[in-house]
Amino acid sequence: MARPVTLFTGQWADLPVQEVARKAKEFGYDGLELACWGDHFEVQKALADDSYCARKRELLESFDLQCFAISNHLVGQAVLDIIDERHKMIVPDYVWGDGDPAGVSQRAMEELKNTARAAQKLGVSVVNGFTGSSIWHLNYSFPPVSAKMIDAGFELLAERFNPILDVFAECGVKFALEVHPTEIAFDLYTAQRALEALDHREEFGFNFDPSHLHWQGVDPVEFIRAFPDRIYHVHVKDAITTLNGRTGIIASHLNFGDPRRGWDFRSPGRGGVNFEEIIRALNDVQYTGPLSVEWEDSGMEREFGAREACQFVKKLDFTRSTRAFDAAFEE
Repeated sequence: MARPVTLFTGQWADLPVQEVARKAKEFGYDGLELACWGDHFEVQKALADDSYCARKRELLESFDLQCFAISNHLVGQAVLDIIDERHKMIVPDYVWGDGDPAGVSQRAMEELKNTARAAQKLGVSVVNGFTGSSIWHLNYSFPPVSAKMIDAGFELLAERFNPILDVFAECGVKFALEVHPTEIAFDLYTAQRALEALDHREEFGFNFDPSHLHWQGVDPVEFIRAFPDRIYHVHVKDAITTLNGRTGIIASHLNFGDPRRGWDFRSPGRGGVNFEEIIRALNDVQYTGPLSVEWEDSGMEREFGAREACQFVKKLDFTRSTRAFDAAFEE
């Protein structure tokens, strides 16, 4: 059976969730991956109102849509980050509070714990998200960066995320970090360090998104094969490198969509990611969860793109063979 194809609602949070559900059904999707912002899925309401999750399920079912995961990337970013004015734009007011950095991070931790509890009430077993990073700014080793400074970043991950993961364990929910620049894990080796820092806790794995690996020069297939039992969710998103001798891969402080950038996101199938080999690798590691389109393409109208992306993924996906093609010759 082909995997369900879902649409991540994070890039559609300017629209009411009912309208997103209607559009997703028209586009051909099997479900939604609900973002924990806008009115798509509100953690505090889910905990305060026993009927809230049931109403969300009824809404989805009215459009014949499923939900396998919710995502709280924005709050997660504030757990490990060095907090500044940017975070006020992405976290709820009750998490930002008075803006005191220590308080913001503490409230973000509590919100992630509550996200696990809300996910349990909704009946989903995966929360996708970010961790933030206290050491991302040390990525280029000048002024010189000591090993102790990097170690401290992963020690902070353990200090702050182990209590969060304790609640995930109590709720029977997994946290899937989207390996991504500005997170504690942004490539294969930092993902390995993150797992080691958390003693390979089962509650912690990855939301595999090939786009963030591709532009860095990391083979997404190698990531799947490195962590075969930790791929808890999959985003389908494409990226392309557009290096022309004028800009570099660090992108020159040019924002997404600027044609001068050295790389950018593209609608699935229109960039450089080799999705054929990714599907084969996912089959090899026996991933059976959803393929969730995270649609981001600054150069394309999003409804056209989201519809085309759904068709692309459904055509792309296939199940692994249960018999050898030359089985007729076996004794």
